[in-house]
Amino acid sequence: MGMEKLITANGVDLCTETFGDPADVPILLIGNTMLTWPDALCERLAALRRFVVRYDLRGTGHSTTDDPEAPSHTLRDLVADAAALLDALGLPRAHVVGAGPGGWIAQLLALDHPARVATLTLIGTRPTAPGPADPDLPEHAPELMQHFMSAPRVDWTDRASIVEFQLENARHTGGGDFDEDEARTNIERVYDRTRPGGDHGAAHRADQMGTQFAALDCAPRWRERLPGMTAPTLVVHGEDDPFFPLGNAEALAAEIPKAELLVLPGTGSELPCRTWPTVVPALIRHTS
Repeated sequence: MGMEKLITANGVDLCTETFGDPADVPILLIGNTMLTWPDALCERLAALRRFVVRYDLRGTGHSTTDDPEAPSHTLRDLVADAAALLDALGLPRAHVVGAGPGGWIAQLLALDHPARVATLTLIGTRPTAPGPADPDLPEHAPELMQHFMSAPRVDWTDRASIVEFQLENARHTGGGDFDEDEARTNIERVYDRTRPGGDHGAAHRADQMGTQFAALDCAPRWRERLPGMTAPTLVVHGEDDPFFPLGNAEALAAEIPKAELLVLPGTGSELPCRTWPTVVPALIRHTS
């Protein structure tokens, strides 16, 4: 496993970690923080001759800070950050994998910088930014929204309160084969890595829940551009995902030319380790 290091890209410092041999096939993983991608998953990909790059988005983890409730950057800035990070690493082109909101960055990287994206993999995401879904796309599941509206208050400065709050959220988003122990471990790791200082509660919300995206300027739309996507695309989605229900993945696969759709049974919004025996071979095939 590599060491974390700050890399200056697009005028900001991005906390980045790499796995494997730089001479191997490069894969850029885009999530919220680098811990969207567990160590063991990155190590497994590296063992299969992939040079894996993961990083904290601007405003999360140990990268350049910003106010997550009123960010000064835009979604397009995050796309430019990703392209500049490839430059800083000396990677003219990479296979790009985006999960959740990171999937928006990945889609726009492939649309706006097509020469930089060898292949595209979209995990648990949708073709539109935060806000009401397009009329033909399924919204967040009503049961999930009811949970969010009625959830008990959380003390965003207290570890135990945050872990229990996020674990209850994970029970509602994890799908039929939810693994509570794995979810707790992941939540605790993100908490323990969040950098203190300033509004520490806001930093925890941003790292745990990606709250910056709700306040981010994401215009203009890009869904209408998807038919012009040139990168070979794999869409991976949990069958039981209540946050971005499966119809969002089906729309991506239908609108991106020749995209392949891989549906994970019993899986919700995350990519638990029990899915890796399916997902990792699919990624290796897709990036070969």
